[in-house]
Amino acid sequence: MKPIRLLLPMLSICLLSITACKKDKTAGPAGATGAQGATGSQGATGATGAAGPQGPAGPAGGPVGPTGATGATGAAGATGATGATGATGANGAAGATGPAGPAGPQGQKGTTGATGATGPAGATGATGATGPAGPQGQKGANGATGATGQTGATGATGATGATGATGNANVQSYIIPNQSVFTAGFTTLNVPAITQSIVDDGIILVYLRNSGTTGAWYPIPYSESGNTINLDSFGVGYVNLKANFSLANAFDFRVVVISGSGLTTLNALHPGMNYSNFSEVARVLHLSQ
Repeated sequence: MKPIRLLLPMLSICLLSITACKKDKTAGPAGATGAQGATGSQGATGATGAAGPQGPAGPAGGPVGPTGATGATGAAGATGATGATGATGANGAAGATGPAGPAGPQGQKGTTGATGATGPAGATGATGATGPAGPQGQKGANGATGATGQTGATGATGATGATGATGNANVQSYIIPNQSVFTAGFTTLNVPAITQSIVDDGIILVYLRNSGTTGAWYPIPYSESGNTINLDSFGVGYVNLKANFSLANAFDFRVVVISGSGLTTLNALHPGMNYSNFSEVARVLHLSQ
């Protein structure tokens, strides 16, 4: 124990001496760098000596040595096993389905309505105007005369012609039956008794009645319920009548032709005679009704 007790004071004295010496000395100037010596040849490495015995532990209370370097972090421990998944809880019971409601009553089937009456047929539209006559075709060249054909069969007897003129040199009367009238164009009556002399000096009277009747003759101009028929013009051999409506085979026409001399005698014997009254004209001129 004594050697150890003496050793500690001696170590303290040495440490104080070293510290004092360091404080009193001033560093001298750095010397010049010496020339680098030649590299010696590398000798063989000597064998490592045996380790000496461990010295005795120093007395307690000595200076604490510097803290050693922090040791390396140890390896991370292995990850523990994943715990078992807990059991899934049981599903709750489904609620009971409510009862279906009763079906509604079926609606009554409607009855089919009666078919409506057919509307009246529309009125027949007016006949369009007659188009202009086309140009006359070019006359063909005369070919050779063909052979005479066989005599054809005798045709049916033609319709009865208009009643001939009444036997009077100055008065002639014609009945032309079953004539049509048109809004477009004229109703033309063929009257052979109309000569140029009649056109220049005579007079023409026109009357009508419904076809197939034996009633009175009505003078032209004629008007009834807005329908009119008028004398448009006359010339050698014809009379043109103009209507504002169309009707097929509707009228019988009567044309009375009086020469110029006959008209003079008539005016002298029967001044003021009403030519629109066929009954009066027929009585004076002795014409059949």
